[in-house]
Amino acid sequence: MPDLRSTSKPHSTGHYHAALVIIGTGMAGIGLARTLRRQGDTRTIALISADSGDDYSKPLLSTGFAKRLSPEQLAQRSADALADELDANLVTHTHVTQLDVDHQVLQLSSGATLGYDDVVLATGAAPRTPFHIPSELAERCFTVNDLDDYRRLHRALTQPTRVAILGAGLVGCEFANDLHAGGHQVTLIAPESAPLPRLLPEPLGHALADAFEAAGIRLAMGRTLAAFSQDADNDLALQLDNGERHTVDILLFATGLAPRTQLAEAAGLCVSPSGIQVDRQLRTTHPHIYALGDVACIDGVNAMYVQPLQASVKALAATLVGTPTSVSFGAWPVVVKTPLLPVVAYPPVQPPERWRIEGDGGDFTALAEDKDGRLIGFALTGGCVRRKVELSRAAPALLG
Repeated sequence: MPDLRSTSKPHSTGHYHAALVIIGTGMAGIGLARTLRRQGDTRTIALISADSGDDYSKPLLSTGFAKRLSPEQLAQRSADALADELDANLVTHTHVTQLDVDHQVLQLSSGATLGYDDVVLATGAAPRTPFHIPSELAERCFTVNDLDDYRRLHRALTQPTRVAILGAGLVGCEFANDLHAGGHQVTLIAPESAPLPRLLPEPLGHALADAFEAAGIRLAMGRTLAAFSQDADNDLALQLDNGERHTVDILLFATGLAPRTQLAEAAGLCVSPSGIQVDRQLRTTHPHIYALGDVACIDGVNAMYVQPLQASVKALAATLVGTPTSVSFGAWPVVVKTPLLPVVAYPPVQPPERWRIEGDGGDFTALAEDKDGRLIGFALTGGCVRRKVELSRAAPALLG
């Protein structure tokens, strides 16, 4: 087929074909292509990337400022080097505008069309922002979900900066710790009473909050952002719902992710707010179309974490090379990158009957139990994180 490879100017016309097309070059898409090549798969592969296509480890995005890492240092391979490694056609800064499932053709934003035998939707998830951002303030508002986002934030933080982070979930807490360690003044704002509400029972969340405050991170928990504007001094003025005001330089949104399902929905595939619906073999409701990573909802489960993603990549690669394989997740504890207080959590799928909490100071073990007293999840902080392996063996698998 004609060569699609380009890092800046994809072909604007013409029709091409690849045996396998992977839409998305995050950990899921690149991981799948790499696994297939390691297994000796020689089919033609085309990867379509909406961004630069550089190879990087997404979990490192929330550790880069403490380590003073530039975007170039985070990138493990350029798009060209990655394409060479994978013997694949890699098209960058290009969107798929239409998926024609009947004719097995993709329409690209460049104007080209691309036929496929199999296609994998690895489009990931997009940051949610809770309200409209005025155009005059857009240059001071950030999300970080990929390396291009990190590049933009890195350019804004060339000197000590006052940063407000909206959201105290996993991303918000990791960036609060990282930016603080990088020498910036951080304010963390969230409606919940304690950080990491989806991962930690409240007493452990308060322990993390105490560690943040002791380090100098300002917390505004139980508060929402009512309004923000640029004041006469060119500062960003934030007004909270209780009338409290904060003056900062930039605002970082860490208010959750929404699976990018628009392409699949327009093509008539089965989607829900949790993602593209797939079976245990990552197959959608249409033959030859699969979904992988943050965009995939597997038997009703969307687990946006590294370990489930890696298990999914391994299973789908086996299926694509001719050995149909159902994905299974063991217990996958989440290691939160907050060195100010180490945190490991394996949240229960269903609300527990009780949390059994032991410890004091910042060292806590919290065991989630069902009505029969069985362990269904856990959370650990401080020195207790060393129990991760022991409790992971005792906890039930999410997808057995």
